[in-house]
Amino acid sequence: MKYLIVLVAIVALVAADQVQLTDEQKARAKANAGACIEQEGVAKEQAMALREGKFENVDDKVKCFANCFLEKSGFLVDGQIKPDVVLEKIGPIVGVEKVKAAQEKCDSLKGTDKCDTAFQLYQCYYKQNTQI
Repeated sequence: MKYLIVLVAIVALVAADQVQLTDEQKARAKANAGACIEQEGVAKEQAMALREGKFENVDDKVKCFANCFLEKSGFLVDGQIKPDVVLEKIGPIVGVEKVKAAQEKCDSLKGTDKCDTAFQLYQCYYKQNTQI
């Protein structure tokens, strides 16, 4: 299916439990998360903490995990958010207007590097209950 994941992984990681995803979307989110856990060398517990919205004590590896996951999901490319992709993939699941409101608040965030930017974006979307 074209609507792969929905940052849900980082939000399969934030909300695979809260958002209605197909089995295929859940499997892809899990696979992307697993690949990024391995690539970035984070513990599964660290990835799960991020999914649960526990943003304190986050190290650079966790931030790079967020970047990896968002890139694999198509939401980020070279540290740049792809608003059209976010809207296309998340809009049908959580509502277009809710996504647009989150985009207004979140998409201009910039971190010290692409990993920090990805983490800040993820955190902002999470706090807007948009679950990207």
